[in-house]
Amino acid sequence: MHCGHQGGCYNALLLRIPSVTESRTLPMSKAITNEFSPQTIAVLTVSDTRTEATDKSGHYLVEALQQAGHRLCDKQILPDHKYRIRALLSRWIADPGVRIIITTGGTGFADRDITPEAVLPLLDKEIPGFGELFRQVSVAEIGMSALQSRALAGVANGSFIFCLPGSVNACRTAWERILKQQLDSRNRPCNFVELFPRIRQER
Repeated sequence: MHCGHQGGCYNALLLRIPSVTESRTLPMSKAITNEFSPQTIAVLTVSDTRTEATDKSGHYLVEALQQAGHRLCDKQILPDHKYRIRALLSRWIADPGVRIIITTGGTGFADRDITPEAVLPLLDKEIPGFGELFRQVSVAEIGMSALQSRALAGVANGSFIFCLPGSVNACRTAWERILKQQLDSRNRPCNFVELFPRIRQER
């Protein structure tokens, strides 16, 4: 199921709105719920210069996810070193307790911006629409400079990974305009959280 033009969300919406007669026979796991499902999220800041004292983007993401009701399981800062990034992300990906990974930094075009190169080989599937949508909503804020972001997302071992730019404003845009809704199990007609049982079965 996906939110493209193949009818994924439309079909999902039909499944979630059964008739009164059908709803009496649906198993509890299929019943519509308005309950919030908190997710366990790890945050990585990729930077050669930032420390915990100066990591405004990482701190913003931690505060935002916690205010939304999610749980922070780990937060790290690593330099722009491709293999160190892969090593940490691989550990998080292998941990069944980590459901979401958000990185900030290293998504530009400078020589040291290697987050996409570090992450892409780890993904089982990409989510092309995330980067496309992020750049689209960013246009209203920074104009055509949105083209300079290589933000991306994907699925690895049943966990979602979202790679955001390093600025606080970019992290805020990604969280408020995309992630906050898509990581909320109550968001309709569909959200990333409801996909966990399916993407984990595919491993």
